[in-house]
Amino acid sequence: MNFCSQCGSRVSRKVPPGDHLPRDVCDQCGTIHYQNPKLVVGCVPEDGGRILLCKRAIEPRRGYWTVPAGFMENGETLQQAAERESHEEALARVEVGSLLAIVHVLHAHQVHVFFRARLAEPDFGVGPESLESKMVAEAEVPWEDLAFPSITFALRRYFEDRTAGIERHHFTSFDYRLR
Repeated sequence: MNFCSQCGSRVSRKVPPGDHLPRDVCDQCGTIHYQNPKLVVGCVPEDGGRILLCKRAIEPRRGYWTVPAGFMENGETLQQAAERESHEEALARVEVGSLLAIVHVLHAHQVHVFFRARLAEPDFGVGPESLESKMVAEAEVPWEDLAFPSITFALRRYFEDRTAGIERHHFTSFDYRLR
């Protein structure tokens, strides 16, 4: 950040009084500009034992597979974000269920939150951020072509839980860049 969004003056990187981390602080008006992680929210929609995957039409990782997920918007709950993303990416109506996984993606300053879900109706399609969408059985998941480690983590836990007949909450962290 170079300029203050409040007054337009230059900002400096320093530790404000009473804080312990460096922040962008306006040299003129004193506004402290905090940078916090962004929430990415998605779900694993299931219908008849198969799950819905989308092939990304946007960067990063264009052409790789993911579950419907994206950045949470202001004014919506985590569950509403998962529902909206499912509709935007795969034209799917879902009923969001229990929490599946929280993945801290430290290098990207993001937290990825995944829910279990079921298709509310069997229809789905291809939204503007997807090249393709399809229902797959566990054996058909393109593991080597998944877009992000957080997706792989969530899907592996999803299938483990489904096989065990339980619904646990899973947590992990990643701190490396994709090649």
